[in-house]
Amino acid sequence: MNRKPPRTPATRASARPAAAPAVDEPIRWLAPDGAWVGPKETRKDAKRPAPEFLRSLYRGMVRLRLVDARMLVLQRQGRIGFYGQCTGQEAAIVGSAAALQPQDWVAPALREAGVALWRGMQLDRMIAQCMGKASEPSQGRQMPCHHTFKEGNFVSMSSVIATQLLHATGIALAARLRNEPVVCMGYLGDGATSEHDFHGALNFAAVLRAPVVFFCQNNQWAISVPVSRQTAARTLAVKAVAYGMPGVRVDGNDVLAVHAETRKAVERARAGGGPTLIEAITFRRSGHSSSDDPTRYRSDAEVKKWEQLDPIDRFRRHLRSQKLLTDAQEQQLEAEIQAEISEAIAAAEKGKEPAPASLFADVHAEMTPQLIEQRDLLLAYREGTHHS
Repeated sequence: MNRKPPRTPATRASARPAAAPAVDEPIRWLAPDGAWVGPKETRKDAKRPAPEFLRSLYRGMVRLRLVDARMLVLQRQGRIGFYGQCTGQEAAIVGSAAALQPQDWVAPALREAGVALWRGMQLDRMIAQCMGKASEPSQGRQMPCHHTFKEGNFVSMSSVIATQLLHATGIALAARLRNEPVVCMGYLGDGATSEHDFHGALNFAAVLRAPVVFFCQNNQWAISVPVSRQTAARTLAVKAVAYGMPGVRVDGNDVLAVHAETRKAVERARAGGGPTLIEAITFRRSGHSSSDDPTRYRSDAEVKKWEQLDPIDRFRRHLRSQKLLTDAQEQQLEAEIQAEISEAIAAAEKGKEPAPASLFADVHAEMTPQLIEQRDLLLAYREGTHHS
């Protein structure tokens, strides 16, 4: 009787399926040199974005870049303790934010402060949060650079990876139960796709057709772990197939493509079509945070390659080709933004430090006896009247 030989590690390897096909080409409307490569019908469409809107996108991106640079200087000077830049990711942030309506909600990760700025958060409030001032709602009780903006339906930024995706699904379901025309945008990075909460959020949202859009900023690095170590799938967007929702791969350094694809997903969710996973291909040019040294784990050649794909340079070239931006306008815009940032820094630094007793104020609606005791002990200690 002939028997098949046992399956050794070598034979098991040979039995694996063939290698995955080449990575899907992301949707792109602008070439790196700013030339139009998008749909021909859109170029001729009278309803395409108005020049004023295009200029507002550009201003939002430049503002975010300049704020980032100044905030890192403040951190190096010791005027704030921590900061996380988004340099190189401005198109993904601004383009997606512009696709939302005022009534929509945002559940951010840790690199989407620009979404709150786009939705109206005052710059001095943002800076005051990083300084831990009493003029900001969290009053120094939240980690620097972790903003919340209630007026803009922007919940607290999260460093705990992927937990906000569950919150986004819950917010979206609550809106649907109330028959409100609300969509929630849940932001994530490429590293979040390896977390359990990513699975739970996408599966739950798809089954219940929650009006939520999951927007993944694939910036190639989860701190020091490259995206190639996150998954064996050919893309991150293809993971949507397993959950029964559309997966879209877009050039995250192309603000027009990002905006168009995100708007489609938002409109689909608002109309009852359910969730979408968007993978925006971009690159984190800076360190993971002001505490990180990216030269320890990635090459200068990689950084230089992505510098050639800079999202602001690309959009600037396009606007110039359309006669929508001149040297004088660009210089004036930068001067105005730098002045705005300087005024915001000065205003934030004038703010008072939080009162020590405020540490206990918002834990419960009514302060418990234990908290009252702890507060009184702290105040007595600070006043030098406490005796052990």
